[in-house]
Amino acid sequence: MRFIVYLIAYPFLWCISMLPFSFLYLFSDFTYLIVYYIIGYRKKTVRENLAMALPHLSAEERLTIEKKSFRHLCDMFLEMIKTMTISKSEIEKRFIFPNMEVYKKLEEQDKSIAMMLAHYGSYEWVISMNAYVKFSAFAIYKKIANPYFDQLVRDIRSKFKASLVTTKETIPTIINNNKSGKLSIYGFASDQSPKITSAFHWQKFMGIEVPVHTGAEILAKKYNMNIIFLKVKKVKRGFYEAHFEVLCENAKDVPNYEITDKFLTLVEQQIYEAPEYYLWTHKRWKHKR
Repeated sequence: MRFIVYLIAYPFLWCISMLPFSFLYLFSDFTYLIVYYIIGYRKKTVRENLAMALPHLSAEERLTIEKKSFRHLCDMFLEMIKTMTISKSEIEKRFIFPNMEVYKKLEEQDKSIAMMLAHYGSYEWVISMNAYVKFSAFAIYKKIANPYFDQLVRDIRSKFKASLVTTKETIPTIINNNKSGKLSIYGFASDQSPKITSAFHWQKFMGIEVPVHTGAEILAKKYNMNIIFLKVKKVKRGFYEAHFEVLCENAKDVPNYEITDKFLTLVEQQIYEAPEYYLWTHKRWKHKR
């Protein structure tokens, strides 16, 4: 049954990926109307998240952000599909790294790198970064239940030399690369809520105390990796900038969780600047204290 669903969906997705961007965004506008007004996809979750995270705003202001966030969500989903057929030159024009030299200096140290980022802007197009890096790139993701769509997502995200590893594969991959001396960069989207059984550290995020992912920091300390933050900014529809900021070059010397807390602070700043580009559909505060 899963394969049949995939067979039906794939030609439709491929046709969408072939659309010029002008038509792609017209289709996104239509998709937004369906998703927001008819299906109401996770609208309750988004509304609750905005009320908790941005209580200083009026209900009207949060409603505006809510609608903009759903428009952006539809854009980002279709941009991911567009990656199936997008050219290298096109994606490099639309997703740029103005201060790539900050990252390059870390590569010169011959140490693997843990890159921390949030589900903000177009985290899907971060894969275009691989055109500029020397290290082997690994993006950590949550496996999709349908194996055929999981493979499709792997193919899409690995189009520009990135290898996808599931959360369960992360530690074995790092161990093997470390043993073989393969210098690598690992992408950690560390702003999601961890399983409560894996909650080693609690910290305030957007003013609410929650359990936070500490995997990037712990692994960087254990395997002597540098840590960098990637801040994605949406310049306009279909165009993004991603700026690097070094979080730590000697992780072992930093007190536990200080790096993770700094990362959360940077994500908060990112959200306050333009909250409509954050992924509010995730239940980020479901384990709040």
